[in-house]
Amino acid sequence: MKKVAVFASGSGSNFQAIAEAVKDGTLKADIQLLVCDKPGAKVIERARKFNIPVFTFVPKTFASKEQFEKEIVKELEEHGVEFIVLAGYMRLIGNVLLDAYEGSIVNIHPSFLPAFPGKDAVGQALEANVAETGVTVHYVDSGMDTGPIIEQVKIPVLPGDTRETLQERIQKAEHQLYPAVINKLLQKDTVGGIVQ
Repeated sequence: MKKVAVFASGSGSNFQAIAEAVKDGTLKADIQLLVCDKPGAKVIERARKFNIPVFTFVPKTFASKEQFEKEIVKELEEHGVEFIVLAGYMRLIGNVLLDAYEGSIVNIHPSFLPAFPGKDAVGQALEANVAETGVTVHYVDSGMDTGPIIEQVKIPVLPGDTRETLQERIQKAEHQLYPAVINKLLQKDTVGGIVQ
């Protein structure tokens, strides 16, 4: 089974969905580490409940992004991590991580990309008054939600939707889509014993 690290910054509902899918066997992966840039984040509690090791760091205590990413890479290598899953990690990935894990970092974004990249995609969709938005799983590159798209689902924006109601439906879709897509990617990478 592939060794995976999950990066998250917040409450960790996608982390929870991924960890539960691993536990019940629908996602064949071995979560080695949670990487979190906010030492007080709720996701840390969730990781501890699953007995998953946690690496936290405070970005502003480092001189640069390169420095803290070197620290992260060292930690990932110590845990034998082969694949990175971003689950609400609120930082752009820099060159150090991209070079070390090229083609092996995925992210989930709460919109039907390329529409509404960046922060507050749900709010952006509501402000734009669109009939539908969605969820996108994509590979990570150096841009903001610009990497190659792997899979997407559309979510209707209903009359009277608030940020909370729309967010709730989007998260429900994310929690089903993300573990399934990660599983497909990991199985594809290990078919025939060839690990890419």
